[in-house]
Amino acid sequence: MPELHTRIHGEPDRPAIVLLHGLFGSSSNWGAVARHLAPNFRVLVPDLRNHGQSPHDPDNSYRAMVSDVLALLDAQDMAGATLVGHSMGGKVAMHLALNHPRRVTGLAVVDMSPVRYSHDFNEVLAAFRAVDLARLGNRSDADAQMAHRVTIPGVRAFLLQNLVKRDGTWAWRLNLDALAASQAEILGFPAQSPGAVYAGPAAFIYGELSDYVKQEYEPEIRRLFPAASLCPVPRAGHWVYAEQPEGFMTCLDEYLARLATG
Repeated sequence: MPELHTRIHGEPDRPAIVLLHGLFGSSSNWGAVARHLAPNFRVLVPDLRNHGQSPHDPDNSYRAMVSDVLALLDAQDMAGATLVGHSMGGKVAMHLALNHPRRVTGLAVVDMSPVRYSHDFNEVLAAFRAVDLARLGNRSDADAQMAHRVTIPGVRAFLLQNLVKRDGTWAWRLNLDALAASQAEILGFPAQSPGAVYAGPAAFIYGELSDYVKQEYEPEIRRLFPAASLCPVPRAGHWVYAEQPEGFMTCLDEYLARLATG
C-alpha cells in the first residue's frame, strides 16, 4: 500500500479535515481552501495514488484509494476526520463514509454524485499522449501540442501542472497507464452492500452550471446519504472552488458550522 504524499496545515490539536482532489489533479489544487481552513482545523491534503508526488500503482480502484486514506488517518493517529472530496475525490470520500462511517466525522462532496457517468476522458488521455516529451523544449511547447485536443486554455493549464522536469527530462507525474486502465472504475461508483448508508450530516456542494449533480441523481444521493443537504453555487461549473471560491466557501463554512454545533 503506497504512503500518500501529504501536505499538512494547522495545529495538531484541531479537528481533522482531509481534502481529496479529483482526477488528473493534486494536493496543490486545494491550496487556497486549505489556508482558509488552517486556523481552525488540522488539514491533511494528500496526493491520491497515481497523482502528484504519491506512488504509482496499477490498482486505481476506489477500494484501494479508500485504503490509502484510512492508512493516512492511522499514520496520523486520527480516529476520524471530516472528508471533503471533489469529483473523483468525492467518490473516494463517499465510498469511505459508506463502508467506514465511524472514521468519518463529516462529509462534504463537491460536484459529484454516487452514480455511473456516461462520458469518458479518452480525449484528455489523448492530449497527454500527444505531447512528445522527448522533444519538448518548454511548457509552452507542451501547451501548443495539447491545444488541438484541449481547446480551453484554463483546462490545458490545469493538466500541464502534471508536467515536471527531472534530471533534464520531461515527464508526467500521473500514472497515465493505470488511469486509462481504470477508466470504467473511475467513472462508475462501487456497488454497496445492502442497507449501506452514511447517516451523518453530509453536504453536496455543486456548481449550478455543472451536470454532475442533476435532479435525477438526488434520489440516489438521499438513499445512501439520508441526512444530505444540497448547496448549489451560482455561476460555477465543475471546478466549483476554483471558479467561484467565495460561493464555495460559503457552502462549506455553513456546513462545518452546523457540524460544530451538532
